[in-house]
Amino acid sequence: MGNGKRVLAGLSGGVDSSLAALLLKEQGYDVIGATMAIFDKSGPIGRAIGNACYDAHEKDDIEETKAIAAKIGIPFIVCDCVDDYKKLILKYFREEYLAGRTPNPCVKCNYLMKFGILPEMVKKQGVNFDFFATGHYAQVEYSDEYEQYVLKKGIDPKKDQSYFLYRLSQEQLSTIILPMGKFTKAETRKMAKERGLEVHDKPDSQDFYSGDYNDIIGEPEREGNIVDKEGNILGKHKGFWNYTLGQRKGLGIAFSEPLYVIGLNPKQNEVIAGIEENTFNKGCIVKDASFILPIPQGGEKLQAKIRSSQQPCEVIITKATEKEFEIEFVNMQKAVAPGQSCVLYKNDLVVGGGIISARI
Repeated sequence: MGNGKRVLAGLSGGVDSSLAALLLKEQGYDVIGATMAIFDKSGPIGRAIGNACYDAHEKDDIEETKAIAAKIGIPFIVCDCVDDYKKLILKYFREEYLAGRTPNPCVKCNYLMKFGILPEMVKKQGVNFDFFATGHYAQVEYSDEYEQYVLKKGIDPKKDQSYFLYRLSQEQLSTIILPMGKFTKAETRKMAKERGLEVHDKPDSQDFYSGDYNDIIGEPEREGNIVDKEGNILGKHKGFWNYTLGQRKGLGIAFSEPLYVIGLNPKQNEVIAGIEENTFNKGCIVKDASFILPIPQGGEKLQAKIRSSQQPCEVIITKATEKEFEIEFVNMQKAVAPGQSCVLYKNDLVVGGGIISARI
């Protein structure tokens, strides 16, 4: 199995990455654990918030992860990624919200930080390794049909995380091991418990940040109007960046039927509201594309996810180039949000994806 080859395992302190590292060690790999320190202590967030990736309790999490590595019996490295995270993720997060878009920090963090900066930092410390492993629920394998490495969904449809990894390059895919992609979450917890890992019942991270997003956006309140599609004023708000497309709660407007956020106008500081039928779109335009499989052809039928929590929906490719594609939904989709990633699938294989730039 491992034949003594060295694997750098990205550890987060959760059950998935912990078990991944332990399984690889059991398979005969020489495993080294590494984690990223990303929390900016000089920032505005000074207290523990909840169970999310970017939270003030990071120091405690790192100590727990260090203890897990010791229990597994592997070396452990902490990489200071605070400045990179601030520059690449937090800045992007803030700018996207202030532009009226819905950012996807997890996608950006995965290909830039977890699969990029973290292993590079370890190499710069003089530590060499053959493979990089994480606890993601996805699969990587070499395809004879495509004569390249492919990214596949994890077998557990409720936990599949292939959506977050669509931007990985062939160079990255060729050296990645994802042990958890072949297991369900229930199997993972059971195996971790059997092996004495105390994190076997630790709750999953639920979000990028579990507090008020304005802690990171840092924009002072600015009163504006909530309007309908015709521009009629329905109510007031304290900043358009506090709202996302498809949002129903928090509008504070009495109306004959439920109202949803259907648009944002940053220049006018306006939130546009409408009834549920106004939230549906027949397609979208996707830019900044990145493909793992060959670029799809116009008229090709594939599946797509326009948000991480969604089950793939049937789509028809109406246009596709190396850096842009356009899709039509077979069944209209709700709350298509510019800024989010749209990921294309061919059954279990990730075709590629990009950033939604416009709704159709």
